[in-house]
Order: sequence, then C-alpha cells, then structure tokens
Amino acid sequence: MANDPLALGQLYQQQSRRVLATLIRLLGDFVLAEEAMQEAFAAALRQWPEDGVPDNPTAWLIRAGQRRGIDQIRRKQTARQHSQLLAYEEGVTPEPDEQTIADDQLRLLFTCCHPALSMDARVALTLREMCGLSTEQVANALLQKPVTLAQRIVRAKKKIRAARIPYEIPGAKELPQRLPAVLRVVYLVFNEGYSRSDGDSVVDASLATEAIRLAEELGGLLPQGEVFGLIALMRLHHSRRHARQDAQGELVTLEDQDRTCWDQHDIRQGLQYLELALANTPTGPYTLQASIAAVHAQALRADATDWARIVRLYDALYRQQPSPIIALNRAVAVAMRDTPADGLQLLDALINEKAILNYHLFHAAKADLHRRADEPKAAAMAYKRAIELTSQGPEQRFLQRRLAKLGPTI
Repeated sequence: MANDPLALGQLYQQQSRRVLATLIRLLGDFVLAEEAMQEAFAAALRQWPEDGVPDNPTAWLIRAGQRRGIDQIRRKQTARQHSQLLAYEEGVTPEPDEQTIADDQLRLLFTCCHPALSMDARVALTLREMCGLSTEQVANALLQKPVTLAQRIVRAKKKIRAARIPYEIPGAKELPQRLPAVLRVVYLVFNEGYSRSDGDSVVDASLATEAIRLAEELGGLLPQGEVFGLIALMRLHHSRRHARQDAQGELVTLEDQDRTCWDQHDIRQGLQYLELALANTPTGPYTLQASIAAVHAQALRADATDWARIVRLYDALYRQQPSPIIALNRAVAVAMRDTPADGLQLLDALINEKAILNYHLFHAAKADLHRRADEPKAAAMAYKRAIELTSQGPEQRFLQRRLAKLGPTI
C-alpha cells in the first residue's frame, strides 16, 4: 500500500466513514471533522510512500485528522472554547481501538437519526455522512431530486449544531422510540449495497455487509423483533449476491439465478433471525418482508415458489405500510400467482403515484408483464422508459437485451 495510491483509495472507501465517525466525536463538529478527515488521507498519501504504512492505518488516520482539526481551531483562535480537544497533545486521549470505533459509528447513526430532525433529513444525512453515498445515490434511494437532498443535508447539519444534539447512544428508555428511524436508514444502506443505484456493478458487498453489521450491533443493543426481522431480511437477500451477476458482470434475475450459488450460511442465519423475530409480537413490516424472502430462499427452483403465500404476506405488509412500492411488488406477485393481465391491472392502478412513475422498476415490471402477456408493443414502450430512468450499467444492458429480443414492434 505504501507505494500504491489505488490501495489507499480502497482504504478510503473501506475506512473513511469509521474515521469520520470518531473524528466527529473528538472534534465535535461535522464540517470540521470532514475537513480533518480529508487532510488526514492527503497526509497519508504524502507520507506513507516514504515512511511505510503504519501498523494500524485507521488509528493513524484518526490521530492525524484530530491534529489537523485542532490546528484549524487554533487558526480560528477558538482554542479556549475547545480546550478539551487539546487533551490529545497531553497524552490523555488514548489510541482508538476497534470497539471504540464501532461505538462511534453507532453514535453517529443515532445522532443522524435524532428525533429533532425530520425523517427525510435523518435518512439523507445518515446515508451521506455515515456511509459516504453521493447525493445522487441518496436521491435515487429516496425517489427525490439531488438538489433537494443536498439542501436537506445542509439544513440537518445546521440543526444538529444549533440544537446541540448530543453525539451519543440513547439510554434504554429512549431507544425504542428512536429505533424505527434507525432501522429504516440501515435498510436503505443495505439496499444501496444490494442493488447499486448507478455504476457498472449490481452489488457492493462491502456496503451491504456494513449494513448487516450495523443491524447486528443494534440487535445486541436492543434485541427486539423488528431488529431481528431486519437482520433476517438482509441476510436472506445477501445470500443471493454471488448469483446476481454472471461471469461477465451482467445482471441475472431472481427467476434465472443459479440457486446452488446462494450462500447457505446466510440463508441459515437469516432463517434463525426470522425465528427470533416471529417469536416477538406483533409482527412488523421487516419481519413480513423477511418472511417473503424466506419463501424464495426455501424454493429449490423458481417454478416451485409458493406465490400464493407471498401474495398473502404482501397483503399483510400492505395493510401495515400502504406504499406504492409495496403495491408494485404485490402486483408482480399476483401476476406470478395468477396471470400477467391480473398484475398489469394492479400496476395500472398506480399511475396516479407521481413518485413511482419516475421509478425505473415500475416500468421494468410493466415491460416484463407485457412481455409475458405477448404484448410486444406495450412491452417495448415500458422497456424504453425503464432504460431512460436507470443509471446502473448492468440493469441498462439487461433491459436493452430484453427490448432487442422483442424484435420490431411497429
């Protein structure tokens, strides 16, 4: 790594959010911590080729970032107001260990999800600052415009500073009230790793794995049914990661995946967590979604899938969360249980949902059902709209191949 900028870049991708989380605790300010982190990585790029890579690169980056943050405070002549930060130079601040860094990530997660912030701000801030997603990626995950997301993130940071939101893990009494927002954030992080919103890769295993790790940390902190349900859901989805792209990196649909490539360890873990979740009542939305994923995981072949059970589970899920995305997924399940025409009728009922009309999977689902119904002209129109709306390379190429297979449609 010492002479390899690419290796340092990989370290940045893997560790920058961990470094940032600890620097926020040490420096007490989002913007200052972000600037200090960038300077620390720049210093590593200069020094490591000459001095060699330190034994603990992450700790080195944290220490370097803290020094640079203190320097910035001094340059702004506010050292007296932040005298506690100078304890580092006196040897009081210990080198952060793995547990401390992990706790800092939880602190950052709960700070970003503080109830003083709006739900949209909590999700956007966490995805951007904790996980390092671009504004465009966050906007895609939330079906919103990038400009709107950028403004929301700036306002959220100002609110944290103005309201003096504490950088801490909540106490036992506050945890249950704070949990739903945190779970939503973790799941959105997982989704961005499980199905990338752009680029030339379907899966970012490291991001998905990080979301699972965060959820399992939460499970140890607060062992409730929905935490276990979310872990089960993510484990079961994650089990398919090796089958979702072929050797050439092209997208493989669930129906066509080689199920022998599914990770059986993840499936077993997911089913075990699902048992824990179902033992806690009432059954929540993540547990219901995990139950749907379990039906797929336990089907040896695509044509052996129990679609009737999946529809029943979607019925229960929609009663709890009547969202257009769940309605879309339920429509596809109905089509698989009954006929493509039945699914298309349900999709047509969603045309007044403005957000979903700009969601590429809505049009991809319509295209697939029209294809199955032997309606090539309608399928072609839907495929073209889906292609326009997706920025992920493998998805674009998959949709283009499906469109080409329809042949002339005029």
